Amino acid sequence: MYENQTSSQNNEFTIMEDSGYIKEQHQEILLGKEEGLDVSLYSNPELNWLQMEQIRMGIKDKVDVSKYADPSFSYETMKQIRLSFYSSIDLIPYVHRGFVDDELEQIRLALEDELPIDTWLTDDMYVQQIYEIRIGLYEGLDVSIYATSHYNWMQMKEIRLGLEKKLKVSFYTNFLFSHWQMKEIRLGLEAGLDVSSYAKLIYSGTDMKQKREKLLAEKTTKHATSNKPGIDLDAYVKKDFSILVENDGNKAFAYIPWFPGNRVTEADIYDALEKRGIVIGIKDDVITDMIKKRRMNEKILIAEGTPAEAGKNGWYEFFVRLDLPRIPAPLPDGGVDYVNIEAFEMVDEGQKIAVYHPAEKGVDGQNVFGEVLHASKGLEKKPLKGEGFTIAPDGVTYLARISGKFEYINGRIIISNMIIVNEDVTAVTGKLEVDGSVYVIGSVYSGGSIEATGDIIVEHNVETAKLVAGGNVMIKKGSCSKHDCFIDAKGEVSGSFFESANINAGGNVKANYVMNSDINTMGKVIVSGSKGVLLGGKIRAVRGVDTYNLGNSSHIRTFLEVGRNKLYDKQQAVFAEKRERILEELSMLEDKWNKILQSLPPDRDQAVTLIKKLNATIVAKDHELAELDANISKLTNITNQDMKAIFVRGNAYEGTMIEINKIKYMLQTHVNRVIFKQKNKIVVAVKL
Repeated sequence: MYENQTSSQNNEFTIMEDSGYIKEQHQEILLGKEEGLDVSLYSNPELNWLQMEQIRMGIKDKVDVSKYADPSFSYETMKQIRLSFYSSIDLIPYVHRGFVDDELEQIRLALEDELPIDTWLTDDMYVQQIYEIRIGLYEGLDVSIYATSHYNWMQMKEIRLGLEKKLKVSFYTNFLFSHWQMKEIRLGLEAGLDVSSYAKLIYSGTDMKQKREKLLAEKTTKHATSNKPGIDLDAYVKKDFSILVENDGNKAFAYIPWFPGNRVTEADIYDALEKRGIVIGIKDDVITDMIKKRRMNEKILIAEGTPAEAGKNGWYEFFVRLDLPRIPAPLPDGGVDYVNIEAFEMVDEGQKIAVYHPAEKGVDGQNVFGEVLHASKGLEKKPLKGEGFTIAPDGVTYLARISGKFEYINGRIIISNMIIVNEDVTAVTGKLEVDGSVYVIGSVYSGGSIEATGDIIVEHNVETAKLVAGGNVMIKKGSCSKHDCFIDAKGEVSGSFFESANINAGGNVKANYVMNSDINTMGKVIVSGSKGVLLGGKIRAVRGVDTYNLGNSSHIRTFLEVGRNKLYDKQQAVFAEKRERILEELSMLEDKWNKILQSLPPDRDQAVTLIKKLNATIVAKDHELAELDANISKLTNITNQDMKAIFVRGNAYEGTMIEINKIKYMLQTHVNRVIFKQKNKIVVAVKL
């Protein structure tokens, strides 16, 4: 039973100047206008206000915001890309490799410090692992000992701590040791104990701790601290001035402390420089000025070498468009031109896709001691990953192996099979099954059926038919049927109009007109244009609804469910069940691990192989759990955003039934330009 819980809702309306955005978005646009910025660069309702803020800050600082003004990027990813511009760092390749948010921050900090993070960075590393490698590089440690994804971040940390203290970490660098075992071995080494007695895989972390504490308790002090008389340093060391060499020998400083009678001469400085072997980049005028003006208690640069210039990094030159516009052009009425959108790019077999330009050697430098500073060669890019292409004999030219649809997704080239159907698909045609994508030049009529592992694109209409896609579905002129049209897509579904359609989508559902349709989506339902109408049917959209008109004056019943609806609950239940199963499997693996450690085979190679195999299984399950937790977090965040609402930019008519996060509301009066959203435990209508 739907109850009107907002009979006095008009009193709660908040008037805004701009109908296209919620309050926070409007404020960001207004702030940009006040600052004299080109706000058209981020005036997009698809961007939340935090994303808008990052773009506005970038425009203000005169950076190329087109590199990150993408609604698919989180605001934190946008922030890291923006910050990278200030140091002339390009984070986009790392974004394409799949790194996001905190991971990008660690990479950026490493690159800003000119640390060779790319040497050790692999695509399967998480933020904590990248952090441990960055800190190790910053401290000048030999990170090659632990910079591999075979170690989790806690294992990396234990090895890094050992390297910092110059311990013999080889005692515990076996990746089969847990971080608890590693810690006990490290603590033993720090205490000067003979850890060889317990640094063995057969002992658990608890066992090791007991043995370490026993050894520590048994250790006696063999060398008593002697009460030697204090040494009068002043009797042996003259502290008239100091020569400090820093920055790996690239800079030399003089420091003259002040005390009565301290009379350092230029000759003293030059004599000290000669004794230290400093012969390059001596600043004679600075030394003269320092002595003449008696600049004391001040660290002064008196010699400077020539730093090496790093070589240019390798880069890819592409001969296909990577920036193919995926967003259709707007129509005069504000709708979307699905008919003329360029949905994909085709390539022919043997076509040149890209050419790799190798890294170049840099220019050598010289430190203050006259030693050559060898310039590092630029970093090489990893070979392009993906499928559907081959590398020419020259080793740098990438060629299409097959004719088909070209895509560049997250740093991967995908050339997939694309079947082009130059005729209508009908019941006579039969069921069309394709391993790849399908492009129908004509229409799909009654009885037609298409199943594709990739995308399905239909140039004209779809009637009483069935479309099942592993990717997106695009119907340029729409879909019309008699309640028998069925569309199922893992990705997005879009078209000019949908009437009497049944749609299941993992992504957004977009159209200029939707009538009497049954739609279930984990994304949003977006109906564009001043003539856009969402009328009749039942809409379940986890991320919300954005339409111009909702319902009509004939009071045709329209049902809307957004936020934590049945679809959300179902997905959440699937995730919960899967997580419980993974935890049970991990528990069983841990039990198996303990049993194996208690009864290892006498053959060492056989034992190591057995342990490695089991450890690999545990690591794989840990990764599976981490990925699942990320998906659970993503699902939770979906309904914690400001988009879990219903935007009506034109008219909303009585008779519409709304449910937001399982809170029901019936619209009993005609309203216009309004947002329906949850406030406390009721649904309210707020004026746009």
